[in-house]
Amino acid sequence: MTPFIAEIIGTFLLMLLGCGVNANVSLAKTYGNGSGWIVITTGWAFAVYVAVVVAGPYSGAHLNPAVTTGLAAAGKFSWGEVPMYILAQFIGAMLGAFFVWLLNKDHFNATSNGDTKRGVFCNTPAIPNTPINLLNEILGTFVLVFTVLYFSDAIITGTDTIIGLGSLGALPVAILVWSIGLSLGGTTGYAINPARDLGPRIVHALVPIKEKGSNGWRYAWVPVIGPLIGGIVAAGLFHVLQ
Repeated sequence: MTPFIAEIIGTFLLMLLGCGVNANVSLAKTYGNGSGWIVITTGWAFAVYVAVVVAGPYSGAHLNPAVTTGLAAAGKFSWGEVPMYILAQFIGAMLGAFFVWLLNKDHFNATSNGDTKRGVFCNTPAIPNTPINLLNEILGTFVLVFTVLYFSDAIITGTDTIIGLGSLGALPVAILVWSIGLSLGGTTGYAINPARDLGPRIVHALVPIKEKGSNGWRYAWVPVIGPLIGGIVAAGLFHVLQ
């Protein structure tokens, strides 16, 4: 498996299970309907675990343009490979979101609220306030990338096993994403990943969903620009502290 294919498959699994838990909690007549924020954050954390386990050995399991650019800015990844990784991440994200829609078509039809339907795919702030919403995405992604940079440097003494995004790093990064969701995710839905929000948002715009309402394009730049800024700031601080 090439890194390109690994990033597609890993991001596909991340979105299939992540947007899938959104659908299970939010859409009408599912068994998980109304089960709440703890289920959503836990589902996304486990989705990260599954995706990293599969993609980690082949690509490092970035699964996120903010992680890819952050690692490159920190000198941990080649800038020449950044476009290929980001393309793969968007392909995987859109494929995952498409299959969530396909598997839940009946439940989308049974749901009356267009904002709820869009929320399966992408983020909307709980209280619209663009500067604060942007700051939330910046800080959430800063925590993600800054901590991941320290995961990638850690070594288990005597074994030479790197605790990074691949290998044993699957569990730490899943716990990291779970923590971000529980602590910082309640204001914007914690995209912390441009592909995670924009890819599924495009799918939402393209697939036929009855009474789906707005695509939320006026907000769409926030979960793209915010995570990219957060990742680069994290890389800059990491570099300064070395």
